[in-house]
Amino acid sequence: MLDVVGALPTGAQRILGGKPKEIDGQTLHPEIQLALRLLSAVEGTSFEHLPVEEGRAQIDAESRLFGGTPIDIETVRDLEIPAGDHAISARLYRPAGVSAPAPLLVYFHGGGFVLGSLESGDSVCRFLARHGEVSVLSVDYRLAPEFPFPAGIDDAVAAFRYCVEHAAELGADPKSIAVGGDSAGGNLAAVVAQSTTEDDVKPAFQLLFFPWVDLSSKRPSHKMFGTDFFLTDAQLDWYAAHYLSGGTSALDPRVSPLLTPDLAGLPPAYVAVAGFDPLRDEGEAYANRLREAGVPVALRRHSGLIHAFVNTTGVGHTGQDAMFEACGALRVGLSGPR
Repeated sequence: MLDVVGALPTGAQRILGGKPKEIDGQTLHPEIQLALRLLSAVEGTSFEHLPVEEGRAQIDAESRLFGGTPIDIETVRDLEIPAGDHAISARLYRPAGVSAPAPLLVYFHGGGFVLGSLESGDSVCRFLARHGEVSVLSVDYRLAPEFPFPAGIDDAVAAFRYCVEHAAELGADPKSIAVGGDSAGGNLAAVVAQSTTEDDVKPAFQLLFFPWVDLSSKRPSHKMFGTDFFLTDAQLDWYAAHYLSGGTSALDPRVSPLLTPDLAGLPPAYVAVAGFDPLRDEGEAYANRLREAGVPVALRRHSGLIHAFVNTTGVGHTGQDAMFEACGALRVGLSGPR
């Protein structure tokens, strides 16, 4: 159904999707509006009303649906990263034509710190590897509520440092290792960059998609887009309650990296946000704070899109177009001198 939506001419999408939705000077893309209309007609139970395990199965299934036929990657292999008393599962993607030592992107999937897996992030990582011309290591960090904060960020930092220390084994250039992620994964990538800024080798670049960087407050975009546009405020509240169930305050900068007092010295960043997303304003605020701190940053608002566009490359063209642009930014970001 959704692939048919993407194949329709824009005019047909507009007719079938109904009157254009215009909010805050933005117009929802016809492809997205029609997809949302169709999804609402068959909508199942939202994540916050499901048992956690059912929610995890649902997000994996949705990711397979929207990701389409898997992009062929020359080498895909699973591995485990030792991390004290446990091991972190990970998956390494190396596309054809990329020779060692190659740039590497350490990627953290979205899912509100509660949902998501190597499977839900598979289509995103394949796209970034193929079109970004880099190796990608997808990290299966521990999830709440079984493992509330700081388990996820501890795993994320450990995974980045492992990649630096074992770069030769991974076929990577230790001076060209980027961090990236979407939504909650964007939060983790931002915190990794902050946590390792004093390391001998810090990330070379940050690739942040609609990052959830402030769990302590809600900006105007939450009110404008908190219902009817895929990600909801109710879901964000449910995610945060699980993630912070250990009693940590949302004001902790490792929970809300936007609140870190000093962002100077962080790696260059590409921050992409969606116009119709509750997280839009905080993503833009983080990019602006990076810029004010002297960090080279490119901020891109895809004004007609919604949250999770990175997972939609298998249907339509809007997600693909946004991801092609991000891949270009990633190539440029990892091509400069270190």
